[in-house]
Amino acid sequence: MATITKKELVNRIADRTGQTKVVTKEIIQQFLDEVIRELGNGNRLEFREFGVFEIKSRAARRAQNPRTLEKVSVPAKKVVKFKVGRLMKQRVGALSDDDDGDDD
Repeated sequence: MATITKKELVNRIADRTGQTKVVTKEIIQQFLDEVIRELGNGNRLEFREFGVFEIKSRAARRAQNPRTLEKVSVPAKKVVKFKVGRLMKQRVGALSDDDDGDDD
């Protein structure tokens, strides 16, 4: 498994579209900024076949520090949840079908 950076995606998209890397990077960054802005406003983002980003509230709870076993209070908070779309589920599922569990 590899880690793909934004820089690598910019290079790939720039090569495929014939755009400069500077223009491609700016468009990708603006897209990411808009996703963050909309989630920050509490909006749900739906990208058909890809997935849905939405804000969910987590209730306050009591937890335990695994190292010290001390009980601690965890405050309520809002978190971003992502629900996988159909096409991504199919593609990722196809990867796991090919995986035999070996790390070679």
